[in-house]
Amino acid sequence: MQQSKPRARVRALLGTLLTSLLALTALLTATSPSHADTTICEQYGSTTIQGRYVVQNNRWGTSATQCVTVTDSGFRIAQADGSVPTNGAPKSYPSVFNGCHYTNCSPGTNLPARLSSISSAPTSISYGYVSNAVYDAAYDIWLDPTPRTDGVNRTEIMVWLNHVGPVQPVGSQTGTATVAGRSWQVWSGNNGSNDVLSFVAPSAIGSWSFDVMDFLRQAVSRGLAQDNWYLTSVQAGFEPWQNGAGLAVTSFSSTVNLGGGTPGGPGGSSACKVTYGTNVWQGGFTADVTVANGGSSPVNGWNLAFTLPAGQKVTSAWNANLSGSSGAVTAGGTQYNGNIAAGGQVSFGFQGTYDGAFAKPAGFTLNGTACTVA
Repeated sequence: MQQSKPRARVRALLGTLLTSLLALTALLTATSPSHADTTICEQYGSTTIQGRYVVQNNRWGTSATQCVTVTDSGFRIAQADGSVPTNGAPKSYPSVFNGCHYTNCSPGTNLPARLSSISSAPTSISYGYVSNAVYDAAYDIWLDPTPRTDGVNRTEIMVWLNHVGPVQPVGSQTGTATVAGRSWQVWSGNNGSNDVLSFVAPSAIGSWSFDVMDFLRQAVSRGLAQDNWYLTSVQAGFEPWQNGAGLAVTSFSSTVNLGGGTPGGPGGSSACKVTYGTNVWQGGFTADVTVANGGSSPVNGWNLAFTLPAGQKVTSAWNANLSGSSGAVTAGGTQYNGNIAAGGQVSFGFQGTYDGAFAKPAGFTLNGTACTVA
């Protein structure tokens, strides 16, 4: 009996140690990620996340090293050596995308998709910014007349949610616009390979949810795409010129819903639907108008009539010819947007002044037929 007491103490001690080891293992399992993050340094290296998006390093403008660390929800630029002149192209476009980019297609994507087949394309994005770099944070939308999965597309829409340093989009500023409920500077140009339509936020946007179709409508209304073109990919990332380590896409989602008509196409049976968006300040305003044809026949030579409330006066307009500047006003198509396809739409806008309280027109008629108002 005397000899069994030490053995009992040893067994008790071993039991305590085993219990502690099991508790430590459970704690490490609960607090550790399910797998290690992936780091990509290859020039065009890529991987998939969430089983539906592709993260790409896409270092195309420099030979200096760039690495991205891929997470379950996005990526972070881990290393971004070198710099390039700010009056030229950036170093790269590390990004996450839905769709097809140079034959690399994200799993299960339904892109390319004809614009006229898309009912909505909801998306959301969250960025992490740094101050010691020159860059833009851009959401890219690619369009082409064909359903191509390789090479350069015809039109690129860039939505700059932030930019730091002396950089600017391709081309020149052509005006301003309200799109998806926000005000933007609008730039247009060509980079030698494709047309570029850019929307620049006046201040940094850290996270945002919107419908890609709002920007596609802008491209169509400005003659840079057509309803029978294809959306090939949507991408969110950064264009760095100098440094860039620490920049991150912390979350990304993209869905393209098919089978609902045209970009912004009307619901219900109404043959005409008008969306009238405004940006108003003291004494002035802009209006962005979309006219959707829900009928089965095209509208050839469209004219939209409406009456401006008292005190309002149009001072300039784009993408339409306006007859009248106050009171009764008629907007008509231009040489490039004079017809509205069955199930299609056109967009135009104007700037004006007002006295007193601001109000929107009470109604609209398309070639004499009353329209519903969104």
